[in-house]
Amino acid sequence: MTNLKKWKIVDSRWVINHRWCQVRQDTVELPNGTIIDDFFVNVRPDIVLILALTPQEEIIFVRQYRHGSSQILLELPAGTFDVKKEKSMEAAQRELAEETGYHSSQWIGLGTIYENPIKDQQKIHLFIALNTMKVGEQNLDITEEIEVVLWPIQVATDKILQGEICVAGTISTIYLGLNYLSTHALISSQSVELK
Repeated sequence: MTNLKKWKIVDSRWVINHRWCQVRQDTVELPNGTIIDDFFVNVRPDIVLILALTPQEEIIFVRQYRHGSSQILLELPAGTFDVKKEKSMEAAQRELAEETGYHSSQWIGLGTIYENPIKDQQKIHLFIALNTMKVGEQNLDITEEIEVVLWPIQVATDKILQGEICVAGTISTIYLGLNYLSTHALISSQSVELK
């Protein structure tokens, strides 16, 4: 059992309150009584992230420009959603279809992680989609230009170690997903070696 205690929020105000960017400034009291008056928290919508596999055991990736890093990056399909209006599974199915044109009727929830709990409230909901098939065209947002890339499952960990896949949520989802799939014998034992 732990003796750790949560911080107490004494006051809170919006520094930025825009639909695409919300930053809150909290005044907090630490368990030892110290007051911090400028602890900033990013309030962003939750994200779904999908490890989608074709019947041929290929992983579906998306390559796109990310303005925050000024890089074109390789990631798993993902997207934001409003937890008050949409369940995480529904959001995962919608995002996979919109970004890739692929569909799956076999979904596994892997759990929820935080990418940066120091300053962000955002949760990332992880999913596996099996036997994923192309059923339509992409339906992209105005800011999206996405190239769909399929790679054999066997090369995923090498691509991470080589730095070709370098997005934290994607890396976490690949390792957790491949571990789950191999543990539950949902992929052949020769398909992947976790490094």
